[in-house]
Amino acid sequence: MSLDRREFLARLARLSTLAAYAAAFPGVAIGRTNAYPFRLGVASGSPRPTSVVIWTRLVAEPLQAESISALPLPVKWEVAEDDAFKRVVSKGGSTALPELAHSVHVDVEGLRPDRWYWYRFMHGDFVSPVARTRTAPAVDSLPARLRFAFASCQHWEFGHFAAHRHIAAAAPELVAFLGDYIYEWGPYQLTHPESARREQESFTLTDYRLRYAQYKTDPNLQASHHAAPWIVTWDDHEVANDYGNDRDERLDPRFLARRAAAYQAFYEHLPVRLPTLPEGPNRFAHMRIYDRYDWGRLARFHVLDSRQYRSRHACQPAGRGGSSSVTASCRERLEPARTFLGPRQEKWLDEGFATSTARWNILAQQTLVAQLSQLAIRKEGDGRFWTDGWDGYPAARDRLLDSIVKHRVANPVVISGDVHTFFAADLKSDFNRGASSDNPVIAAEFCGTSVTSSSRPQKRTEQYLTMNSHIKFGRSDRRGYAMMEVTPKETKVQFMALDDVRRDDSGVATLAKFVVADGQPGVAFD
Repeated sequence: MSLDRREFLARLARLSTLAAYAAAFPGVAIGRTNAYPFRLGVASGSPRPTSVVIWTRLVAEPLQAESISALPLPVKWEVAEDDAFKRVVSKGGSTALPELAHSVHVDVEGLRPDRWYWYRFMHGDFVSPVARTRTAPAVDSLPARLRFAFASCQHWEFGHFAAHRHIAAAAPELVAFLGDYIYEWGPYQLTHPESARREQESFTLTDYRLRYAQYKTDPNLQASHHAAPWIVTWDDHEVANDYGNDRDERLDPRFLARRAAAYQAFYEHLPVRLPTLPEGPNRFAHMRIYDRYDWGRLARFHVLDSRQYRSRHACQPAGRGGSSSVTASCRERLEPARTFLGPRQEKWLDEGFATSTARWNILAQQTLVAQLSQLAIRKEGDGRFWTDGWDGYPAARDRLLDSIVKHRVANPVVISGDVHTFFAADLKSDFNRGASSDNPVIAAEFCGTSVTSSSRPQKRTEQYLTMNSHIKFGRSDRRGYAMMEVTPKETKVQFMALDDVRRDDSGVATLAKFVVADGQPGVAFD
């Protein structure tokens, strides 16, 4: 085992130990601060029928590397049935450890299913903002509806987070964030310029902490967290552009140490559970983020991780990692053993499909599943494909779609991000043929654009649409998010586009509306 991998495993082992220590021993905290410590707001996430994670981080100066204190700090928390906290249903204490950037994660248990709650934190005389959260419905219930938002890709320097202001105003029951919560590079400053240079890239734990803190000072992003619980996964920019498994673009031999630092910062700044790690000699080899969430019998969310376990990119140029665009000459791309999710996660997902009794099965994952050839395909061997997405792993995509068919998964719908474009697509076994009895539509896919990150010109996207007939809609010239409403009879999707991402007060409008009917896979315009 390399020294770099040993350091990575040791860091994750320490992270797991510290997280457990903070939850188990709230009485050890002895420090205190005289500065308002809740500058980054609060958040909640990972909702279950009787529990939800609530989060905060104590920090006085978000853009300074110095800790608020060298000592553990005591934090109290309350959860109530009303925003005035007259009916408190749970309360307790926790320890904000300096080793975890004084972040606090409380898995509040013993709550009632399908209920809104309000929560807050206290340190000394200081009280955090009050935010609302909710639990998932009971496992055996069939809710009348679920209304949630999904979003991804928010580069600080490329615009304002007005999308989050509109998400908060929409008052959804849930927010699904599909990756690129931060970008690892960009100047640390409070304004949002219209363009950015690639500088001050994050490599160390301190770097990543500063970057997250910068993002979380944004009042619109805080408001979105305060409005509803979040389900989150990561993509590449939480660590490094186009990284895959243990390799980055630079082929840096110390990359795993950087990845471990980035994973710790992700945990420190988001309302996620750090799951119990399996026993055995490799018990700290990975920080698992994939999970499933049931919304009663109405919907099951299968939340995926397509970064940590994937095969390396196909046909990488000499001396460089990361992605490229390749043609049929890249035979490596087609190798059957290549994996996008890793064997263990593939098996877990297959089991999730097999056991699901939900009316709708929603795959919440990072990037476009539908084939997106950059050249027209007139015969076998034509096309050009980007190797960082599912197009770089077609055998893995085939296994995914085959699993859906094999288990007769009810109403599969894929939600995606990463490519900074609104796409609506039909998923089929053979994307190069039209839908037919021997090549039916298997699932619908809705890919959201970015919150701020830039994309290709719309003219080029329109060319892609002519080359990929299974993609029914594509807009790369607008930034925003998506809203979904799931009922037993249908799922409706709205693509919400900002008027001007460069304005904090930007308006928003519905760009397109779609519907998927129960038992009828595929995209239809509403």
